[in-house]
Parts: sequence; C-alpha cells; structure tokens
Amino acid sequence: MSSADKNLSVFTTDDLPEISNKKFALVVAEWNSEVTEKLFEGAYQTLIQYGALPQNIERGNVPGSFELTLASHWYAQRADIDAVIALGVVIQGETKHNDYINHAVAQGITNVSIQNNKPVIFGVLTPNNMEQAIDRSGGVHGNKGDEAAMTAIKMVGLKDKIFTR
Repeated sequence: MSSADKNLSVFTTDDLPEISNKKFALVVAEWNSEVTEKLFEGAYQTLIQYGALPQNIERGNVPGSFELTLASHWYAQRADIDAVIALGVVIQGETKHNDYINHAVAQGITNVSIQNNKPVIFGVLTPNNMEQAIDRSGGVHGNKGDEAAMTAIKMVGLKDKIFTR
C-alpha cells in the first residue's frame, strides 16, 4: 500500500513491549531540515508516548541522507543502543541523483542492521516533490517519523521475545 492510501501515523499498538529501559539513537539528516525536523519530532514524540525515557533517546545530526548509513553504523556498534532510527528525505530532482542516493542508503541501512544484529530503521522519505515530503512529515499522510519510531519499538520487542526463549 502506498503512503497516498495510508496514514503513516496510524498503526497497531497491540502487545507493545516495555521500552523504558531501551535506548534509541535518532540520526537526522540536516539537508531539507524543514522536513527532517518534523520527522525527528514525530519519532521522538512517538518514542516518549509509548514509554521511552527522554534520557534514553540520543540524537546525531549528519549533513545529508547519504551520511545516515555511516552514522547509523557508529550508533549501532554501541552496546548500549537498542535501536537506531535513520531520518532523512531525498526529493526527486531533474537528475537521477535521488535514485543513487536512495538505493545506497536503503541498502546501507539494511547492511548496518544485519551486521550489528539490531534494528536500524529506514525512516527516509523518497518523494517526487516537496509537497509530498510535507504531506508525509506531519501533513495529510501522517508522519514517517512516527512510523519509524513504532517500527523500532516493535522490532526491539520482537528481538527480546526471540532471544529470551
């Protein structure tokens, strides 16, 4: 289902894990900050709403979305971090720049997650234009930051469930 048909801020909250003892890193791209700040706010507020403590949420800024992968890797290597949420936006332009960046970041985030055996969440918008980015960062289609935070919560819960049996 495309985000045009779904509100990114609406999700199932059944059986959510206790996360007050979990630590989250939010890596935020500075490029297109009018969008990425809203993604951060959504992710942060969702974590708080569902039980994360403010002192257990750490933020790291990177220049652009391409740099999300390396900074996410640095955070994921830390034993005290339970999940990393990478937040950015790459808007389609007149060249294929966005295709290369989006593919590299998506693959990089996947690799970081697998290499570090912990959730590293792809909270990157890949819209065609700024209007779509605004619609998905707190606008009519909700906030991808909310969705990314809920994904992190659910994944740390699943990991605990799998490895404590």
